[in-house]
Amino acid sequence: MAKCYITGKTTITGNKRSHALNATRRTWKANLQTVHIKDENGHVKKVKVSARAMKKANFERA
Repeated sequence: MAKCYITGKTTITGNKRSHALNATRRTWKANLQTVHIKDENGHVKKVKVSARAMKKANFERA
């Protein structure tokens, strides 16, 4: 499942609205990148992290 390891961000759904306000279902996917990080024990893990969490950089890259 596409989910951010740090923030828990995932795909959300809603309506696409045309100029005439017709509603069509659509999805917004999170901007996820695959990175190697070190967990609490110092082990290297390959996880998906959102671009926003990468900017914040509240984790240690391996």
